[in-house]
Amino acid sequence: MILEGDEDFAIVEQVISGEKELFRLLIKRHERAVYGMGMSFFHNAEDASDFTQEVFLKVFRFLSGFKGQSRFSTWLYKIAYNTAISSIYRKKDYQSLAENEITPDNNTPERQLLRSFARDAILNAVGDLPERFRICVDLFFFYHRSYQEIEAITGFPVNTVKSHVFRAKKLLREKLADLAMFDPGGI
Repeated sequence: MILEGDEDFAIVEQVISGEKELFRLLIKRHERAVYGMGMSFFHNAEDASDFTQEVFLKVFRFLSGFKGQSRFSTWLYKIAYNTAISSIYRKKDYQSLAENEITPDNNTPERQLLRSFARDAILNAVGDLPERFRICVDLFFFYHRSYQEIEAITGFPVNTVKSHVFRAKKLLREKLADLAMFDPGGI
């Protein structure tokens, strides 16, 4: 079963049938997301770059195993996630993508200061979440993956993913409740 709307599938078919130079199109489309995942796991550009290269080498090697039963990006993220997890088990050092995603906007100096304070508070709160919650929150909010895709990527059952996201949001809401008092109109 090939999913409708997965533009990458046509490229995959062409690469498998011998047009290997087209693989660079898949890299170009997904390199930034894989690199971002690498940064969240390894915290430095060199390791994230090495991770990205390793992931795409694995993807190329196993490309014929992609059958189109999920979106290509889901299949790719599963390979990336498993590669990162196998490396991280030695380090136990995961950091949320939220650090790269929350950026202050350029209003007044006071607003910038409030946003900076809010950003730091959010990063600390996300950083305090249990690792399994952080991973689900990152994939859901920062990679915009569905619960089913997160299940395919992490191996957590869908209900567990939903529970992790729900519980993470509840913990974040509790931790960040005092933040609302600084800017009632929203920070």
